[in-house]
Amino acid sequence: MIEIVDLVKRFGPFTAVDGVGFAVGRGEVLGFLGPNGAGKSTTMKMAAGFLTPTRGRVSIAGHDVERRPLAAKEALGYLPEGAPAYGDMTPRGFLEFLGRVRKLRGADLHRRLAQVVDEIQLDGVLDQPIETLSKGFKRRVGLAGAILHDPPCLILDEPTDGLDPNQKHEVRNLIRRMAPDKAIVVSTHILEEVEAVCSRAVIIDRGRVVADGTPQDLVARAPEHNAVRIGLANAVPDLAARLADVAGVARVVLPEGGRAGRDFLVLPRDHAPILEGVAARLRQTGIAIETLTVDHGRLDDVFRALTSSDARRSAPQQPETRA
Repeated sequence: MIEIVDLVKRFGPFTAVDGVGFAVGRGEVLGFLGPNGAGKSTTMKMAAGFLTPTRGRVSIAGHDVERRPLAAKEALGYLPEGAPAYGDMTPRGFLEFLGRVRKLRGADLHRRLAQVVDEIQLDGVLDQPIETLSKGFKRRVGLAGAILHDPPCLILDEPTDGLDPNQKHEVRNLIRRMAPDKAIVVSTHILEEVEAVCSRAVIIDRGRVVADGTPQDLVARAPEHNAVRIGLANAVPDLAARLADVAGVARVVLPEGGRAGRDFLVLPRDHAPILEGVAARLRQTGIAIETLTVDHGRLDDVFRALTSSDARRSAPQQPETRA
């Protein structure tokens, strides 16, 4: 439904997007992640037809964005960065205007407008000038405009930016309800959003894709995935030596904020499960255990590992791509 192939965008000598590509099928919610300046919004603007790529192509519901722009945009709902709107219009007037642009008329327009207003909870500000609304309400007006014509494809750039926790929860529920019938891309820097609503995640850094998989797949790449955390009733300074030859154990370290000699983090080789072997060794030694848990890792650890300055320095250098 959404296909992005080898997108490149240069602004003079600066390459903002460098060969980004992925596809999103119906029923998928793809989280598009990256640090500030990674090229997320530039990619989304090219996908929506607002920027012309230096190279590459985008297809929306089978329509090439450059060759058939109107057909592509009819099939797309786009929430851009900042959710721009006409400040002197009311949400009601703005959404009616968008509906007419989208070829909604009469009863169909009023029915769809009422449905979207209820879903986004805009009824309290419908007749208030947009320029007087809070950032969160402006964002909700923009989201209402993106879904008003019920398109099969959605590209949402920071859809919960400026919303309070309750509003974020409502928008995430809305995305979940829409997901089975649509292909959705959610560009965000909020990692909890990806874990909450996305079936897949793509991480970019410096304009390039550095990871693509389900949130579970990515978490499995976390440095501490399948690590074992141990808390002891009494100090055992030589526990690392006692566990050193357990199959799959890479090393034993003191966890952040841990008690020396009593708290241990046992890291596995290649993320292999080691709980059974570690637990058996602890039983053999007769050590009094307070806690024994498996760490599954966190998405933010993976994100930092892939996009930190250290990761950039260690990444292999690639030749510059030329048009």
